Amino acid sequence: MKILVIGSGGREHALAWKLSLSSKVDTVYVAPGNIGTLLEPKIENIALTKIEDLINFAKKNQISFTVVGPEGPLANGIVDQFREAGLKIWGPTKYCAQLESSKIFAKNFMLKYNIPTAKHVTFNNGEAAKIYLAKQTLPIVIKADGLAAGKGVLVATNLDQAFNFIDDIFVHQKFGIDQTQIVIEEFLDWTEASFIVMLDGKNILAMASSVDHKRLLDNDQGPNTGGMGAYSPAPIVTPTIHAKVIKEIIQPVIDGMHQEGHQYSGFLYAGLMIDPLGNVKILEFNCRFGDPEAQPIMLRLNSDLVELIELGLSGELDQAHPLWEDKFAIGVVLASAGYPESSQKNDTIQGLAQVTQLPGIKVFHAATTINNQQLCTDGGRVLCVVALAQNAKQAQTKVYQAIDLINFKGMQYRKDIASKVVI
Repeated sequence: MKILVIGSGGREHALAWKLSLSSKVDTVYVAPGNIGTLLEPKIENIALTKIEDLINFAKKNQISFTVVGPEGPLANGIVDQFREAGLKIWGPTKYCAQLESSKIFAKNFMLKYNIPTAKHVTFNNGEAAKIYLAKQTLPIVIKADGLAAGKGVLVATNLDQAFNFIDDIFVHQKFGIDQTQIVIEEFLDWTEASFIVMLDGKNILAMASSVDHKRLLDNDQGPNTGGMGAYSPAPIVTPTIHAKVIKEIIQPVIDGMHQEGHQYSGFLYAGLMIDPLGNVKILEFNCRFGDPEAQPIMLRLNSDLVELIELGLSGELDQAHPLWEDKFAIGVVLASAGYPESSQKNDTIQGLAQVTQLPGIKVFHAATTINNQQLCTDGGRVLCVVALAQNAKQAQTKVYQAIDLINFKGMQYRKDIASKVVI
């Protein structure tokens, strides 16, 4: 069979790689893909990005099903258009994807269906937001309403910082002219975890638990990013917490969408905050697999991802019983100079060939290119180095030993991924 994966980042490299390992698969096409997918056996890149062109390609090449990686195409209705063309595609519809594409839609949905979330208010006027902020206790969280590649969130610790961020949104239009609303919500100093599931409209299949590290610098300092590393499993997600999340967060999404006249089918990511008493609130929904969570999770998945998605597409996820490596996986993102505000390009990457030969190590590409036969940086988050080992300490040692062999100008990465769970 032939499969199509939409996207070009580290998540798409990980998903395409895992799909290509299935004995059912002849070829995985990735649109547009990256250098990492280009180098994998059974994977081919195709230089297509327009939905109409992708539909034509899927028809012409008899694609069995398509998997959508990033949020942009979902927000643009790629699933609706593929289905209208009679094609199988794994991902939520445009309506359902509003859980990610609009923070305000998501908050209203959560309130309507009693899904626990942080207290919040919304504003469509920057000056009114500033007046409100001046009366609040800091730190406080400010979020741009629409998609902003993980960078449209600020945990403000002082008013100058908060006011500048609001000006960036409303005055300087840093995140686009369509960003005309913001959400201001309480800061929860709880423990964060990522809870990713597959949904088929009625059934829930949980993926392995994980934890993302969103801040740029060690000890959760610096600006928010798209994610600087992740590990799996997450010890904080105990069986009791797991059951609570399914009952109080995931099932209400299925039921709520059904009441709205829609079926949620595809990956759903719940960004959780968990307090010491085991109470859970949701920070955000993403309507696709997390990045960089996908990288360590795919390394731990022992089951055939193709078969899991086939069950999802046929509404039979209740028959899925995925197997997971009883090991610990850590992924560390290597970012270019200037990230997340900017990104340095065309810096030569050295040492990667040696790292790819190491046992228990897998490197996923996100923003690389080839210039003059040299592998070079081509964006913000460049690579994700993932290690699989018996426990967190061994995985952490292994991943940072591998990273020590890699070098490019201005390379920045966190040195403390998974440190909170290393014994």
